[in-house]
Amino acid sequence: MALVADGQDITLDGTLERVVFKNDETGWTVARFELGSHQITTVVGELLGISEGLPLRLRGQWVEDKKFGRQFKVTSYALRSPETLVGIERFIGAAGIQGIGPEMAKRLVKKFGMETLEVIDREPHRLTEVVGIGAARASTLSKAFADHRHVQDMMVFLHGIGVSASLAPRIIKRYGKDAVSLIRANPYRLAHEIRGIGFRTADAYAQKLGIARDAPERIEAGLLHALETAAEDGHMHMPDELLITQTAELLGIAQELIAPRLGALQLAGRVIRESLGDRGPCTELPWAFDAEADAAARLAELVNTPHRASSLDVGASIHAFEAGTNIQLAGQQRRAVEAAMLDKCVVITGGPGVGKTTIVKAIVNLAKLTKKRIALGAPTGRAAKRLGEATQHEAMTIHRLLEYQPHENGFARKPENPLEIDLLVIDETSMVDAQLFKAVMAALPAAAQLVLVGDVDQLPSVGAGSVLSDVIQSGAATVIRLTEIFRQAQASKIVVSAHRINHGELPDLDTPAGANTDFFFIGRDDPEAARQTIIELVSERIPTRFGFNAVTEVQVLAPMHRGELGTAMLNKSLQDKLNPAITGQLELVRGERTFRRGDKVMQLKNDYDKNVFNGDIGVITGITAENVVSVEIDGRIATYKREELDQLVHAYAVSIHKSQGSEYPAIVIPLGTQHFMMLQRSLLYTAVTRGKRLVVIVGSRRAVQMAVRNAEARQRFTWFAERVRAAVTESMR
Repeated sequence: MALVADGQDITLDGTLERVVFKNDETGWTVARFELGSHQITTVVGELLGISEGLPLRLRGQWVEDKKFGRQFKVTSYALRSPETLVGIERFIGAAGIQGIGPEMAKRLVKKFGMETLEVIDREPHRLTEVVGIGAARASTLSKAFADHRHVQDMMVFLHGIGVSASLAPRIIKRYGKDAVSLIRANPYRLAHEIRGIGFRTADAYAQKLGIARDAPERIEAGLLHALETAAEDGHMHMPDELLITQTAELLGIAQELIAPRLGALQLAGRVIRESLGDRGPCTELPWAFDAEADAAARLAELVNTPHRASSLDVGASIHAFEAGTNIQLAGQQRRAVEAAMLDKCVVITGGPGVGKTTIVKAIVNLAKLTKKRIALGAPTGRAAKRLGEATQHEAMTIHRLLEYQPHENGFARKPENPLEIDLLVIDETSMVDAQLFKAVMAALPAAAQLVLVGDVDQLPSVGAGSVLSDVIQSGAATVIRLTEIFRQAQASKIVVSAHRINHGELPDLDTPAGANTDFFFIGRDDPEAARQTIIELVSERIPTRFGFNAVTEVQVLAPMHRGELGTAMLNKSLQDKLNPAITGQLELVRGERTFRRGDKVMQLKNDYDKNVFNGDIGVITGITAENVVSVEIDGRIATYKREELDQLVHAYAVSIHKSQGSEYPAIVIPLGTQHFMMLQRSLLYTAVTRGKRLVVIVGSRRAVQMAVRNAEARQRFTWFAERVRAAVTESMR
């Protein structure tokens, strides 16, 4: 083997002798490679779809590893045809095809010699000349061998354009034998059809395939990506001017090249363009148009359809409720209950301590008196559980209420199979996005009543839309705004601080040490010092002084994912402190995360087969040698195979957005000026209102001031209010 300077690109031809190590997740492989004349060397790199015995052409550089010495680092590779009888025999025997083991490979090569691969590929009928192979088996072996080589070819192609080991199998499973041709024709389809691939990744593949920067398919993919990104930020549409500007910046091309492709997408039905408000022409994805238009039409029909008449004396019934429960309703509460009994669509909104739960209890009580069929729903399991406990009436998640069928990709409750109810109450409505509200309205009979309860000043839904705010703005609902804080709530500094924040006033941050209160501020301008303080608070100070369990009862709520005070670093630090590695105890590494027994984790997506939902938090109770993880969530056990672990993240710290609809006994909020992009009044207000018994803010006083002063939460582009007004007017004609 001739010596070549390290770092210089060269090509090696040979045979993969033995795989020493392979990471199935990343494709990283360490192997022994035979160069010929029994010269063996070590090669390392991402080698997808390879097996022992394969003849390969490797391209890469010689490197000197401090621990393992001289190795060949592979940057690309290609399959070669074997050039010797022994090579052919090994090539066939190593393919892993049922029915062709080393012994059968030896017999095939003995019979057909250097023509063996040609016979298997093009003349499979001749395989019957080998003892033990009949016509049916010959056909099966030929097809299996062809499929195997085709998969290898596809894997090599995918590796060549930069596809990772974890994504390549998904692509092949989705497209089958057509993978290469489909991707060559339009690699951007991967961004929409393969989980884990976004526009930027697909664009990188496209560049390697030589697709021009101003190619029509690239511009159209960029436009769709901009719209999808806007939807992830909560928008239902984008003004065309903004859409074109952002797409041009994304693609690095002139704006004038983009408008024609926007028109092409419209003609193809992949986007919808219209103008309803004062923003000029706007563009939306079809699902967004359908969600708004359908829900608006059904809400208009509902408010214009009379409900079942009742002889109930509402005033007397409220008095009876007060007497029976020893609860005295305030004026605003009484008006809310009256509206819920008499009007078709009612919104009840207000902050903490203003009595929303008491109102819902009264509504349920009065509805039962009139024999109304009532249903209670909430966006999350935790919110539904709280609602049911408060009202002593069954409450469930909206998905369960509408009988979501994951494998049928839809809800069983819909216009042809509506809910059999007279009154629907939805709590935590600020969390409901446009698509879920569309499903609610599709399942609700037009003669029913709808009561939406929530805090419109909290962060809007994680999903696109601004449903609660838009329903209020539409004028279609009777809106009751609760502003009076009840005496018992006034004793809580959490409640008082939340309302001060919501009114643009700075909360009292100067609590004396040792004070008997439920709201604290600890000043730490340095992010590293703040992070260390948070770790100390969660692991020691809060459990010691207040008796909360550090893992299950104390929750860190962070504005961002990145940085010293982001969820990623906080989770790593808190895991190391609260649940460090134990010698001999099984761990499971998935990407950058290490899962251990006792870890606090959060579910990232709805999984109806497991009965777990986006935002659910649990604790890992076990990890098996077969890489199965068990998680206890609200008293039930969910199990995850290794490939399903992308559904879980550590949850010692979670984002404030992810905390919506949840309450925690104690919360710690890191707030630094490096969060300036996220410092909004609604964000801080939402975080503070998640704490039931203790709230601690750690960080910069200036950051708190910035958040309180910034009332301009980013406006979401929606047209739901306009659509409802238009639909109500149209239905009254």
